[in-house]
Amino acid sequence: MRGKAAIAATILTLSIGLLLVRMPLAIADQADQYEFFVPLVDVLDNVEDHFLRDPDFEEMQTAAINGMLESLDDPYTVYIPPAKTREFDKSIRGSYVGIGAEVSTSEGFMQIVSPMDDSPAYKAGIEADDLVVAVNGASTYNREINDIIDNLMGEPGTEVLLTIEREGEITDRPPAALEPSVPGPSGDAPGPKAGRIRFDLPIVRQRIRAATIKGFRRDGEEWSYWANPVDKVAYIRVTQFTDTTIPALSAATRQLVRDGMRGLILDLRFNTGGSLDAAIDMANLFLDGGTIVSTRGRTGPERRATATAEGTLPDFPLVVLSNGSSASASEIVAGALADNERAVIVGERSFGKGSVQGVYRLASGQGQLKITEAYYYLPSGRKLHRDTDSTIWGVDPTDGFYVPMSAEDNREMWRVRRDLEILRTKDDDDDAQAWSDPDWILEHMKDAQLSASVRAIHDRLESGDWTPTGDSVTKETYAGVALEDAERRARLLERELERMRQRIAALGTVATSEGPRDLLPDDAKLRDGVLAVYDADGNQVARLKITGANLEAWLIDAPVEPESGDTPDVQ
Repeated sequence: MRGKAAIAATILTLSIGLLLVRMPLAIADQADQYEFFVPLVDVLDNVEDHFLRDPDFEEMQTAAINGMLESLDDPYTVYIPPAKTREFDKSIRGSYVGIGAEVSTSEGFMQIVSPMDDSPAYKAGIEADDLVVAVNGASTYNREINDIIDNLMGEPGTEVLLTIEREGEITDRPPAALEPSVPGPSGDAPGPKAGRIRFDLPIVRQRIRAATIKGFRRDGEEWSYWANPVDKVAYIRVTQFTDTTIPALSAATRQLVRDGMRGLILDLRFNTGGSLDAAIDMANLFLDGGTIVSTRGRTGPERRATATAEGTLPDFPLVVLSNGSSASASEIVAGALADNERAVIVGERSFGKGSVQGVYRLASGQGQLKITEAYYYLPSGRKLHRDTDSTIWGVDPTDGFYVPMSAEDNREMWRVRRDLEILRTKDDDDDAQAWSDPDWILEHMKDAQLSASVRAIHDRLESGDWTPTGDSVTKETYAGVALEDAERRARLLERELERMRQRIAALGTVATSEGPRDLLPDDAKLRDGVLAVYDADGNQVARLKITGANLEAWLIDAPVEPESGDTPDVQ
C-alpha cells in the first residue's frame, strides 16, 4: 500500500503541475480544483486492487500524462520521461559523450559514414566505411542502431572497445589497434569477407560537440567553402540550431570575409530547426537593424526580437536556400532576411512549423515537458505556422527564384553531397584539379537550387541587380504543390489499407503451399522500360514509362495476375 500511495501521490503531483499550466484561470482559482484529480486516484486504486495482472505503474503514469497532452491536439507538446532526457538534451544542445562519428548500417553491421573533426574516433584511426562488428565484444549484427549508439556513449574518460572490419592488409590498421581476442563476433554474424581484416580498436570517450556548420566539401581534414572559387562565392550548410551553431558560423564567415569572399550561400534546406536564440543570433549576424521575429501567445505579452548593428557582417550578396523541409528556426532566419531585404530566398516554400515551445523540468524531477506557448510572426506580420486549414504558411522563395526539386532530384543531390562531406584519412580525391572550374562544380553537384543560387550571385556581382534564375509563382502554385503532396500521401495510405485487407483475407483462408505472387522475372531491367495497359477488347489504352526498378512491389497488391497464353505485341 505504501508503494501505491507513493505512485498515487506522484501521479497527482504531476497531473496538477501539468494541468495548472493549461486550466483557465477561473478553474484554477476554485477551491475544489483538486476534485478534478480524484477519479485518477480512484482508477489507480481499483487497478491495484482488482486487475488480474500486476500493473506497471510507471507505464500507467506515462500513459496518463501522454493522454492529457494528446487531448490538446498539438504534436509539439510532449512529455519527456527521465529515461529519454539524455537523448532529448543531445538533440537540443548538440552535446553528448561518445566517440564522435556519423553512422549508418551495412551488411547487418553498424558502418562508419564519417568520423567527426577532432573526435576520439578520428584520433584513434577510425575511417569512413569501417564496419563496427562488435562493441566491447558484443556483436552489432542485426541490432537496432540506436542500441549500439547507446553502448558507444558513456562517461568522459572511459574506454570502449570496437571490433573493426576494414578493406586492406594487416599493415593498414591504425597504431592503437590490437589483434582481436576472438575470431569475430559470436552468434550468427558472418565472418570477415575476403580482402578484409578485423582488429580491436580501443577508444576513450569524450564530450562531443556536434558540428552544425558544414562547408562545400572536404579538402583533406579542412573544409573548403568555395562554391565558385573564381567569383569568390562561398557556401555554408547549417544542419541544426544549437548553442554551438552561432560561434562556428561567425568564425567561418569572418574568416571567409578576410579571404576575400564576395557572396555567400546559406543552405538551410532539410534543417528542421532548434534553438530560437540561435535563430535570432544568426539573423542578427547579417542584419544591422529591424525586426527579426515576434511571438504571440495566450498567456504572455507579444515579444519582439530586433537586430542591432554591433557585430554585423559586411553587406555582401546573400542567398538563403530553403525547401519544404526547412522548419522552425530555419524559417525565422529566412523570413527575417527576406522581409528586411537582406537576402534572396531560392528554392521552395518552407515547412510552416511556426510554433514556440518552452522546455520545463517538472518540479517532481520526473522528466521534462516541452509545451507549445506561442506562434512565430515574421517582420511583415505573416504567421509562419501551417494549421490544418492553412492556405498560406512558411517562407516563400523570392519572386523569380522558385526552383522545385523532386524526391529523385534530392536523392541524387544527397548522394553527391554526402560523399563530399566525408572526413577521410587518405587523400583520394580524383577530381582535385576540377574544383577550380565553376562550370564543372555545378554540373558535378547535381543540385538545381545550388546552381540557381550561384548564378544569381554571379549576376548580382556583374550587374548590381538580382536577376531571376528560377520561376515566378503565385499562392495557387504552392496550394497546388501541397494538394499534390496530400493526394500522394492519401494514395499511399489507401494502398497500405488495401494491402492490410488482402493480408486479412489471406489469413482468413486455409494456408496453402503457394508462396508470394511472382509477377515479373527477377532479373528484368525495368527502369526506363514500358508498361502497356490493354482494355478487355485488346485495345491499348495506356503506355507508361517505368521510372523505377521496384515495379513488382507496387503490382503485388494490385488487382492483376499473370495472363495465360500469348502476351499482346506492344512494339
